[in-house]
Amino acid sequence: MLRVFCRSVLISCFLVSAVCGAADSDWKPLWPQGTPNATGETDRDIPALLSFPADESIRTGCGVVVCPGGGYGGLAMDHEGHQIAAWLNERGISAWILRYRLGSAGYHHPVQKSDVLRALRTARAEAADYGVDPKRLGIWGFSAGGHLASTATTLFDEGNAASEDPVERISSRPDFAVLCYPVITMELPFTHQGSRRNLLGADRFEDPELIQLLSTEKQVDERTPPVFLFHTLEDQVVPVENALRFFSALRSHGNQNSELHIYQRGRHGVGLAQADAVLRSWPDRLHDWMVTNNFTKPVQLPQN
Repeated sequence: MLRVFCRSVLISCFLVSAVCGAADSDWKPLWPQGTPNATGETDRDIPALLSFPADESIRTGCGVVVCPGGGYGGLAMDHEGHQIAAWLNERGISAWILRYRLGSAGYHHPVQKSDVLRALRTARAEAADYGVDPKRLGIWGFSAGGHLASTATTLFDEGNAASEDPVERISSRPDFAVLCYPVITMELPFTHQGSRRNLLGADRFEDPELIQLLSTEKQVDERTPPVFLFHTLEDQVVPVENALRFFSALRSHGNQNSELHIYQRGRHGVGLAQADAVLRSWPDRLHDWMVTNNFTKPVQLPQN
């Protein structure tokens, strides 16, 4: 038993180490020929993807673009980025972590929407290189990254067939979405005001048209793909009503393949919550949902 346990720990540590190591040098700009609307040339001005293909021996054909949270002012790259890519890879799912532009660097809507839609197009364009089915490409976001993922889930497009850029001809619609303690609404009293200010900018913070457009529960329709939502009642940063509103909108538009999981306890920003004996069960429910809906398939995991 000790030998099996040690093997499991070593595999998990190897996956996280591989993810974190790759993060230092292998970011791929979303627009290799030049980023539109960039005001500088530093990392914060150049949105990019970091790819983590699953091992060929366990690939399931599924891929996910990961959007770390951070209130549109920062990026929680460890527990909402690297650790998520490692979790996906362990289950035979390829991952791309998205570094998107932030309000703290002077970038506001629609720049973030442009970044996330381009990320989905790019991942779909190179899906075959990673053994990913382009019709089983999802998006996963946390907190403000959950808002960005919900933006892609509701405000996607089918691509521009007339574009000279082949990536721009590709659909940006995710085939499924995972939204974890997400910012959803821009409306008071349930919005996260820091995310709203960073996304809209101080001069447009109270613009009613933008508030309506970017309250993504209001943009759900019959084309919205299946969504898995996770939240906690104890979240004091982003109220659970955000997830409730989005799930209610899905239900009202006949979306029968979505799931909502609300736990009683747990602070905001728990990530995979592996240190919590109860909350750590939520990623298992996510994997069950992904398998049930044929986005991925079971993979034999190392036994603890």
